[in-house]
Amino acid sequence: MSGPGPSDPRAYPSRPFLAVSAAVFRAGRVLLVRRARAPSAGPWTLPGGVVEAGETLHDAVTREIAEETALAVAPVALAGHREVILRDPDGRAERHFVVLAFAARWLAGEPVLDAELAAFDWHDPATVAGLDTTEGLAEIVAAAQAILGAA
Repeated sequence: MSGPGPSDPRAYPSRPFLAVSAAVFRAGRVLLVRRARAPSAGPWTLPGGVVEAGETLHDAVTREIAEETALAVAPVALAGHREVILRDPDGRAERHFVVLAFAARWLAGEPVLDAELAAFDWHDPATVAGLDTTEGLAEIVAAAQAILGAA
């Protein structure tokens, strides 16, 4: 999710953008990332991005994780959703994303971040609630962990 710019098609949208993210688990730990650009820079979050036309949700998760982190993953099931609505000082919706968060298993690779990400780390899911994260992240990680524990 790129930062705002004069020709950014995601700025001041006429409709929400559909996006996907993934709580990727490897050896009992979950991958969290920090975005490199405003307006999402700062807190820990899940890797992901916008679904392309004609793409299934699972294909979008697999592609976005590969693009942002170079990891091969297997999406398992939907773990939750978030609505991201950022308003400008006049109250207009400057950004609007509906993000479907998936539980996913790591298959192969080591993280290599693209230009959109500033950092990554594999976290103990039990510590996520104490981190500076995007809203609702601890609940999504817990739901993903429960899905993968039962899958």
